[in-house]
Amino acid sequence: MKLGKFSKLICAAAAVAVLTFTGCGTNEESKGEINTPVTEAAPNPSKNMGNISDARNTPAVRVAKTVGPAVVGITNRGVARDMFNRQVESTGWGSGVIFRSDGYIVTNNHVVSDSQELIVSLADGRTLNGKLVGSDELTDIAVVKIDATDLPTAKFGNSDEIMVGEPAIAIGNPMGSEYSGSVTVGVISALNRTISTNDVVSFLQTDAAINQGNSGGALVNADGELIGIPSVKIVRNGFEGMAFAIPINTVKEVIEELVDKGYVARPYLGITPFDKPTAARYGYVLSIEKGVYVFQVALGSAADRAGLQRDDVILSIDGKEVNSVSEIRAEINSHKVGDTIKITYVRNKTNHTVEVVLQEMPAPEKQ
Repeated sequence: MKLGKFSKLICAAAAVAVLTFTGCGTNEESKGEINTPVTEAAPNPSKNMGNISDARNTPAVRVAKTVGPAVVGITNRGVARDMFNRQVESTGWGSGVIFRSDGYIVTNNHVVSDSQELIVSLADGRTLNGKLVGSDELTDIAVVKIDATDLPTAKFGNSDEIMVGEPAIAIGNPMGSEYSGSVTVGVISALNRTISTNDVVSFLQTDAAINQGNSGGALVNADGELIGIPSVKIVRNGFEGMAFAIPINTVKEVIEELVDKGYVARPYLGITPFDKPTAARYGYVLSIEKGVYVFQVALGSAADRAGLQRDDVILSIDGKEVNSVSEIRAEINSHKVGDTIKITYVRNKTNHTVEVVLQEMPAPEKQ
């Protein structure tokens, strides 16, 4: 079972979608040879402002100077099919942040997914080919590498120390290169938000203006520290200023694994869990008062080896009650591969407790 899998993004529907990824600006052209030259343009020097007052030298100004050079544009060129099932060239764009001076860039998975060619536009005007190092669909994080050295980098902050109401400054490329390096300012509106497209990440919410193309860019605090990667926003009439970023502490854990081995190793129990809402979506009526129903057990999985069976009802993990699919997933994801957990479950009206050694989640099958 694939848990928490992101839905495919359909950018044409972004205007009416309740939740949309923010890096989905795309164009589609008739299929032809993809041949984007690598170019080098002259840097665009900053104007010498001289001494400016403290009133003008705001945190946003300082962040634009220090973090702005580390924010890049990413163009994703690939091949899709149109409504007549014809192959068309598809071009999308988003943003990224350089986190290592030897060319490693963090961005969103949905910015680089299904790419045949990645073009990275640096703040100094250069345009270089990018190579996908690894991506993680569950957290929507990816790492891209360019062949360059001595690049400006962003300093990571600590998202566990973020406070509601503190300034939040976003830097990215809304609508692509034409508006590259755009800076918007707001506040952190809330912490630990969950959204319907992702039950793995607890997001930061901000009212800083985030638009299509900002995905994968920088969300920075007033000290110039990278605290999040913008990923999703709410787009609906009557709603403004509701954007969501992946906390940088989550990002750091993911990119370490992506750089090291190209994927993220996740703990895997090996069951298909049902709560009442989940069962209803599949046409079942679930008559349990508490716990999570085991609908299916994967052969050879950790759950299978521990003796769990279909029709069991899991009551708790390590003594903590679980009464929904999201709760059981959160408990599993709070552990690492190889950890041993205690599961209490009901079978034939009798409670049982079993120890389960979590396995590594199998890689998704490629279509």
